[in-house]
Amino acid sequence: MSATSVIGLQWGDEAKGKIVDLLTGQHDIVVRYQGGNNAGHTVVAGGETFKLSLLPAGILHHDVVSVIAAGVVINPQALLAEMDDIAKRNGPIDHRLLISDRAHVIFPWHMLEEAVLERSRKDEAIGTTMRGIGTCYGDKAGRTHAIRVGDMFYNGSFRRRLSEIVAYKNKVLTALDPQIDPLDADTVYEEYSQYAQELRPYVIDTTSYLHRAVDEGKRILFEGAQGSLLDLDHGTFPFVTSSNSSGCGVHSGSGVSERIIDRMIGVVKAYTTRVGGGPFPTELNDETGQYIRDRGREYGTVTGRPRRCGWFDAVAARYGARLSGVNCIAIALLDVLSNFDDLKICEAYEIDGVRTTDFPSHVEMLAKVQPIYRTLSGWQADITAARVLEDLPVEARRYIDTIGELVGVSAEIISVGPDREQTIFCNS
Repeated sequence: MSATSVIGLQWGDEAKGKIVDLLTGQHDIVVRYQGGNNAGHTVVAGGETFKLSLLPAGILHHDVVSVIAAGVVINPQALLAEMDDIAKRNGPIDHRLLISDRAHVIFPWHMLEEAVLERSRKDEAIGTTMRGIGTCYGDKAGRTHAIRVGDMFYNGSFRRRLSEIVAYKNKVLTALDPQIDPLDADTVYEEYSQYAQELRPYVIDTTSYLHRAVDEGKRILFEGAQGSLLDLDHGTFPFVTSSNSSGCGVHSGSGVSERIIDRMIGVVKAYTTRVGGGPFPTELNDETGQYIRDRGREYGTVTGRPRRCGWFDAVAARYGARLSGVNCIAIALLDVLSNFDDLKICEAYEIDGVRTTDFPSHVEMLAKVQPIYRTLSGWQADITAARVLEDLPVEARRYIDTIGELVGVSAEIISVGPDREQTIFCNS
């Protein structure tokens, strides 16, 4: 069995999409196992930019099957729009996409609930994308008001359950915000019945499909969304996503045992970013942070929101690496750091006067962190044409080695630009 997983080790947006795209050709199946259309992958191929949200990055390869597994929550309208865009630009996807009948469905009330709840938090807002991801996962956990993709094909029970859920949600929504217009169950039913028919050719029991693929020795690539520090159970709660976005979520989201994975690749940026609220020890609220943001085009793939930027946090990345059990790391966007005189890497934290390399379990402690930096010399060269390690300035190679030393696993892939070709494979 040859199975690989690509996991982000920071707060998401680590350029996992490019790494998945690069590795897809070595695999038969690419699996997206958690998250929703709050996550985004940007892949540049042949000078053309593709922005993906629900579709796995493997969808750009015509001889690979892309699977949206049971752990994903699906907004059917968003998925169909994305499928249509890819079909127009990359060719028909009929034979390339499978959608789990167990995946849960995002409905209009999920987005309304999330918006109302986020507004009510005021200064303590989580920074959600308002796409109904968290509220859909909440209904999934609660079981009573949840609908899965497969449920939409049983018209009688689907209509009955929609009527019950809409009646309940209208009471909740109007109690939270009397200005909200009540939802109409018949309108929602007609809209989602149409979505169901359009998606039906792609919907199967993907869990059984993946079990057969394992038995047949198919090569599987698991594609994580968001990053390990946003994991619901192990991240910077409550400033997290609503699923297990670390390697811990591979099994629960796909239904396939993580024991089949023989290569776990952790992806980091050469610096650190995060979106939304929550403590960020190495954040740079100055000209340096803005320079990194502009040079790295650090604006959300899905939302367009500016990302918070800071120096590389090796304490956080090491925690993410250990959480997901990675064998090696891929360092993305190294080219963004060209032309700095000096670069800093956070090698430890000081909390209440005590030095530690452990990542805090509570945000109250993380908010107290004073980063302890190691300063390295920068490089004054354009590295986007580098294709082997020897092409890089010695200072850049020292920076890579230092990240590997502090995170605890070596770098095997270095990205020096957005295109597929702008990649260094260290062991090739």
